[in-house]
Amino acid sequence: MKLNKRSSGILLHITSLPSLYGIGDLGSGAYQFVDFLKESKQAYWQILPLNPTDIALANSPYSSCSAFAGNVLLISPEFLVRDGFLKKEDIPLKDFSSDSVDYFSVAMHKVDVLYKAFQNVKKEISSDKKFLDFCSKNKSWLDDYGLFIALKEKFEGAGWCQWPDDIRQRDPRVIEKYRAKLSESILRETFFQYLFYSQWKELKKYCNKKEIQIIGDVPIYVQHDSADVWANKKFFKLDKNGECKFLAGVPPDYFSETGQLWGNPVYCWDALKLDGYDWWKKRLKHNFECFDLVRIDHFRGFVAFWEVPKGEKTAIKGAWSKVNVYDFFDELLDYFEDFPIIAEDLGVITDDVKQVIKRYRFPGMKILQFAFDGKQDNPYLPKNHIKNCIAYTGTHDNNTTKGWFRQEANNEIKQQICDLGGQKVAEENISEIFMNLAMNSVANTVIFPLQDVLNLDESARMNQPSTIKANWQWRFTFSTITPLLKKKLSSSCSACHR
Repeated sequence: MKLNKRSSGILLHITSLPSLYGIGDLGSGAYQFVDFLKESKQAYWQILPLNPTDIALANSPYSSCSAFAGNVLLISPEFLVRDGFLKKEDIPLKDFSSDSVDYFSVAMHKVDVLYKAFQNVKKEISSDKKFLDFCSKNKSWLDDYGLFIALKEKFEGAGWCQWPDDIRQRDPRVIEKYRAKLSESILRETFFQYLFYSQWKELKKYCNKKEIQIIGDVPIYVQHDSADVWANKKFFKLDKNGECKFLAGVPPDYFSETGQLWGNPVYCWDALKLDGYDWWKKRLKHNFECFDLVRIDHFRGFVAFWEVPKGEKTAIKGAWSKVNVYDFFDELLDYFEDFPIIAEDLGVITDDVKQVIKRYRFPGMKILQFAFDGKQDNPYLPKNHIKNCIAYTGTHDNNTTKGWFRQEANNEIKQQICDLGGQKVAEENISEIFMNLAMNSVANTVIFPLQDVLNLDESARMNQPSTIKANWQWRFTFSTITPLLKKKLSSSCSACHR
């Protein structure tokens, strides 16, 4: 297991990187960020899920039409020119904002650019060895994904439950008929995935060469209208028409008084067990190849999951359903030689979940923003940290630390921070105080959102759970990463033996 020595890293999603195309991508900005990590003695770059996003689903990287495919909006046009797929004049100039993502404009622009790249190569790509090797290696998910996207296009965006019955039920003869009829569209989407994973593989290689490890993120659930559910209906609790019987979510918690109703289908764990958990093995194998470590979002769902009957407007009237968690992880740990996961164990975590994490020695998460409830046994207080955990100032779901201090921390909390940090606390130094508390913790690993490194306020928040507006949009510019900032991070790592 990695994470066994004192080190630190930064949380920043790819979309937040600077680029000329309205959204962070896998181009030169990503490499410049890796260089910054190296120069400031960081060991980890944590990102959010890389799967396709959808404007209709509020652009959330946790709501995707595929658990395996990459988000084509992250493909770098700059590198498509470099690699000969495009000419510079193929990319129209457009004035995008440098501090936020306008997903609609970006999607229109990027799709146009990618279509041009496909038109340039479609006659010869089917005989390209690298492309064919990619298709062969990823066949288990790529064939279904390519067909799924082509069918979505044919049926004008309708969900698969609204498709004609024969293709909705995946009649083998009808599947083959559509594969032939939609062959060009399938080839196009497959080519886009080839571009994405070629660029991603190159970036990961560069990170590892610079001794930077990438922490990926895997949502425990998948979207109902996805290639995964359409191709694997037996693994989900669906009715005869393919609609969800239950929806996933969590009960009321720190983030929401009515809980969170995510809308994903819940797993049929009996069917997964009968199949030897093969779908999960493939999913994790894919992610272990993409990342050095993988954070499992909503880890407690492997122990017991909150299922809400279809038709409910909130998550309040759900119920817990148990999972045979030891059978699941014993099977996976026997299958994988290395199992580098991080358990997202936030929220109300019961003893049975804690026992699973302890038994398998999965590192969990400690969030400093949750530490100040006045209780000395609060597990998020630095004095209660353990070595085998990752300490964060906050995550993508939290307000920035400065924003939290301004908007959410009351006077009692502020006094507790003063007492713990041994100095007067204010908006100007709250992020630095939190970072120092984490750096001096016994936790082997500490991760800071870049927003906290830059001491930005609530306007730089990445996501506010249970809301759908203005999330996932924040971007930074390299002008904010000064030589002094690099020196401070580097010096802090040295002083704290990280």
